[in-house]
Amino acid sequence: MKIGAPKEIYEGEARVAMTPESALQLQKLGYECAIESGAGVNAGFADALYEAAGVEIIKTAAALWKECDIVAKVRQPNDTEMKRLRKGQTLISFFNPGGNEEGMEKAKASGANVIAMEMVPRISRAQKMDALSSMANIAGYRAVIEAGNNFGRFFTGQVTAAGKVPPAKVLVVGAGVAGLAAIGTSTSLGAITYAFDVRPEVAEQVESMGAEFVYLDFEEEQQDGAATGGYASVSSPEFREAQLAKFRELAPEVDIVITTALIPNREAPELWTEDMVQAMKPGSVIVDLAAEKGGNCKLTVKDEKIVTPNGVTIVGYTDFPSRMASQSSSLYATNIRHMMTDLTPEKDGQINHNMEDDVIRGATVTYEGEITFPPPPPKVAAIAAQTKEKPKELTPEEIRANEVAAFKAQTKQQVTLLVVGAVLLLGVGLVAPASFMQHFIVFVLSVFIGFQVIWNVSHSLHTPLMAVTNAISSIIILGAVMQIGSSSFIVILLAALSVFMAGINIFGGFLVTRRMLAMFQKS
Repeated sequence: MKIGAPKEIYEGEARVAMTPESALQLQKLGYECAIESGAGVNAGFADALYEAAGVEIIKTAAALWKECDIVAKVRQPNDTEMKRLRKGQTLISFFNPGGNEEGMEKAKASGANVIAMEMVPRISRAQKMDALSSMANIAGYRAVIEAGNNFGRFFTGQVTAAGKVPPAKVLVVGAGVAGLAAIGTSTSLGAITYAFDVRPEVAEQVESMGAEFVYLDFEEEQQDGAATGGYASVSSPEFREAQLAKFRELAPEVDIVITTALIPNREAPELWTEDMVQAMKPGSVIVDLAAEKGGNCKLTVKDEKIVTPNGVTIVGYTDFPSRMASQSSSLYATNIRHMMTDLTPEKDGQINHNMEDDVIRGATVTYEGEITFPPPPPKVAAIAAQTKEKPKELTPEEIRANEVAAFKAQTKQQVTLLVVGAVLLLGVGLVAPASFMQHFIVFVLSVFIGFQVIWNVSHSLHTPLMAVTNAISSIIILGAVMQIGSSSFIVILLAALSVFMAGINIFGGFLVTRRMLAMFQKS
């Protein structure tokens, strides 16, 4: 079978669904590859690169749609492209099935099979095909770069001879894939970064990236991601009011706001109202990544950059991935290639459209003349945070009872060990000479003290306890010096070895401690 990628006809779209590298991988699956002439030029992939990779160059889009059994696209196909679909042909593309009922009806009438890349379920096995995440990652990164391009100061704080520059304060609303990418970019540029999300379980991810999570003084049980495909769910009106109140509090402080909040198949929720924009400082920037679905900011204008009367720049571009066409094409083409790998288990160049497979079934919106959208929930739940049960709080009486029980158990254990030890010593004393018992008792006590002082201490604390170990080594040296004048050669030898090894421990300990202290000295 032949797989082809036409040139994107959506205005301003520079991405392409096949790169020379992905074509080589598709050929290993047994497919022939084709591309429309000039399809990859805007992404930095000339026709010559495709030819070198063994890809057939087809002059027109009409010829490509006619010759190819599988067509891979980036943007949702328009009416002209939908008319070119034929029975048995497979289209892999972003398709917007939730808002494209007319397109699904046309695909059904043509008998073509359509796989919508935005419908890939968010389960672990499908991460390699998750094109939404791939593009959101690029959009989040690019949003910070666009914000910096429109912001009049440094992101990082500086103290120079010419004056002091405070760091920028960035608020990222929504800590999904795009939000986390924006947080990572912002913190790496040195900005003080805050982040908010309706899912409190993402707080750890936010804080691990060096940002501060914004908590609300409001508790509401959120539906976890397993039921919503890994996305946030709709919040209650009370939660929304608490959320807006917090944003109004932050608006005068922050310099840059990046909004990423979207719920699949819904209009973007309005989170940054007109009065919040008016409360922001002149020169502040808002980058609205939800502009395509209406925007999270009340004043966002789709595909435009505007400046409000109070000097706030609002960026409503919807083509952030396309502004990094080479990178986004490579990632998207890799997503397509992984989808084709699942569709070709035998690597024989023939599609096996297995509707029992969670990933393939979830992404398929039309199959063999039938509309299969919406898909059933996947058998494997989406990635979601595991709720931890809070430990039961004990009453003072229960705490006291537990302490008494623990004390009794510890006392019983210690008494048992002392009794057993005394019996063993008594048994040895009945048959051993007095001189042996004197040394044996010292040995037993030394072992006991060494165990309590050294063995029960965590390994990470041994270095701070160097003074204690030095003291023990000093006791060993003193004991060895007292024995070094013995008449027995073996005793003298053992005593000399003890002095030598304990001396190494003491002087080596001082050297190690000195080196550790030197690490904290500026000189």
